[in-house]
Amino acid sequence: MSPLRLPRWLYPGMHLKRWLLVVFAGIVILGLGGAVFLLDLYRGQELDEVEFFYYLTGAWLERPVRAAILGGMGLALTALGVWGLMRSVVSPFVQRGNSVMEVLYTKRYLARGPRIVAIGGGTGLSTLLRGLKAYSANITAVVTVADDGGSSGRLRHQLGIAPPGDIRNCIAALADAEPLMTQLMQYRFPAGSGLDDHAFGNLFIAAMTAVTGDFEEAVRESNRVLAVRGQVLPATSVPLNLSARLTSGRLVEGQVAITEGGDGEMIEHVFIEPEDVRANPEALERILEADMIVIGPGSLFSSVLPNLLISDIRDAVAAANGLRVYVCNVATQPGETGGYTAAEHLETLFEHVGEGLFDYVLLNHSRGARAPEGWQGQPVEVDARRLEELPVIIVEEDLVDPHNAHRHDPARLATALMRLQQEDRVARPRQRSVQRPTASAS
Repeated sequence: MSPLRLPRWLYPGMHLKRWLLVVFAGIVILGLGGAVFLLDLYRGQELDEVEFFYYLTGAWLERPVRAAILGGMGLALTALGVWGLMRSVVSPFVQRGNSVMEVLYTKRYLARGPRIVAIGGGTGLSTLLRGLKAYSANITAVVTVADDGGSSGRLRHQLGIAPPGDIRNCIAALADAEPLMTQLMQYRFPAGSGLDDHAFGNLFIAAMTAVTGDFEEAVRESNRVLAVRGQVLPATSVPLNLSARLTSGRLVEGQVAITEGGDGEMIEHVFIEPEDVRANPEALERILEADMIVIGPGSLFSSVLPNLLISDIRDAVAAANGLRVYVCNVATQPGETGGYTAAEHLETLFEHVGEGLFDYVLLNHSRGARAPEGWQGQPVEVDARRLEELPVIIVEEDLVDPHNAHRHDPARLATALMRLQQEDRVARPRQRSVQRPTASAS
């Protein structure tokens, strides 16, 4: 049996109940005044002797019964009037398919949610955002700009802008009009159209960049125009070049080449160019103000690390007072992390950016999800003994999409993160001490 849920207009912080009480009090006082007048008229004219008024006023009923009937009618009419008034006033600002209460819930209740910064890129970040937006409207996605393939790569080389693909995915995930916005932003023009295989969202951001004259400003305006619940920010306005050194010492250049793998060789280290790139100042500000910073999920070498290799972002995460969580992938990725355990994901991060950036690591312990057809990855193994030696707190949850063993379930992931944030807020003071967590708990 599902728990009883209050109507959303009864939630605290909606700024409705107080005014409804004021309206109700005013109507009661007005009704009392009218009752005094009618009672005086009734008694003075002896209307009770007229049969029509005798039945109209309910004089034939007991007074408590009359009071109950009139009170019920008054409440019903008041509720109908308030509902109609709200609908008439607010409906011009409500998108088709949404209710007035849904809009108020979004603007009032979610606006009071925790300040969350999600750092990453690719499918993993958009999956995370799709779940988090049910809990807060104060979400900032800091997105990698190292993509050099497909429509994003072509626009990057032709127009000299940062690749918009991952930003497009995050805007679609946070849009109020999802999934319609997702279909629009992900629409790809057919071959022979002159815009072969370009995603509409990529062209939209490219056009906005031309209009505003600045990529960061273009993304900011796209958030506003497309009614994004939160905001999406590029990690930097400078397109990043990603390179990897394989175990044989050979260098592979470009995100696409790295993702496709190096002929079976494992990746030893990745680099970004330029190394001294400056991060988006607004992204740094949001990281320092955040109640919770979530890093991942996503491709370890091509989505997560490119952001953390920007020294400004790495330093901001290290200095932040908010809870810091790394979400490990639920499955290995051939070409990048084939055969990696959870501990190897973490050790790779530590080798690139050092220890102390994460307080918690969120892992999936469920193994019952259905593997997609042709899937070459494997579930990430939780090697508990090796994880106990790492300076982080390990939390295991059921996070996988039951229909796709290669993806997180947005709702399960968001629920686990929000529960972790609430428990951590109660367990320790707001200001982080110098001592970092060293114990492991699963």
